Amino acid sequence: MTVLTTDHPAWTESSGTGGRARAVRTATGLWVLSWDGDGLRTRCVDGTEDVKPELVTTHPDSLPDSVPASLRTALEGVGTSQRLANPLLWDAITTAILRQVVRAGQARKLYRQWCKTHGTTVEGPFGELTTAPTAAQVLALSDEQFDGIGAKFHRGVLRSAAERYELHAADWTGMKAPELAAALTTIPRVGPWTAAAAATDFTGDFSVYPHDDLAVRTWAAQAAPHYPWPDKKDKGFGPLWTGWAGPDRTALHTLTLSTLTWGSHAR
Repeated sequence: MTVLTTDHPAWTESSGTGGRARAVRTATGLWVLSWDGDGLRTRCVDGTEDVKPELVTTHPDSLPDSVPASLRTALEGVGTSQRLANPLLWDAITTAILRQVVRAGQARKLYRQWCKTHGTTVEGPFGELTTAPTAAQVLALSDEQFDGIGAKFHRGVLRSAAERYELHAADWTGMKAPELAAALTTIPRVGPWTAAAAATDFTGDFSVYPHDDLAVRTWAAQAAPHYPWPDKKDKGFGPLWTGWAGPDRTALHTLTLSTLTWGSHAR
């Protein structure tokens, strides 16, 4: 069995079948994606198919050898997972920014309202789907348009990000995940956590994800409840986590993404 990792807030679920759907932009077109458990179906609804959405496949065979047995058993139970590498860097940046200072559930609602109000709407397999407004559209929004959906706190950083994106998108989109994460910190009010989350979403490379993130710590502790995890105030989790993988970025990617997938789907 293959599990689709649907951590990105754009994924919607059918109330009847459990299927998933999402609208995405690539560099050349607007796409509707759907998943029914047997695989991903893609349909270009505007523009061209020159640049297609791509899935990143992860299997627990690539977990680090030194992972505790209890955690390994839980993650192996997930099996093979596939996650869509966000085909538009601007959406990845937007998603990460809207997660600043709010809880995950609130960030999901805020992102969806942001897309519904200011983005593009298309018809999906079981209802309307939306994509985020472009950087150019964001720069044209008034203060009131940010505030009206609850994004007053984020409007300054979204505008700064849109300005920088318009200038540097061509260079940024060609970077590998570590280089991209570093480059995104040049945006005012985008720190290492936000930059790493955006770079991970775009490239699909979870070796650069902020590994001491609350979600990673929470799901790891629930997957292996008897392991002596560092206390929440202890800064030892990150070094412990990355230390298991050592220099093997594939192992670190697998460990992190499998844990997040377990938390979203298998637990």
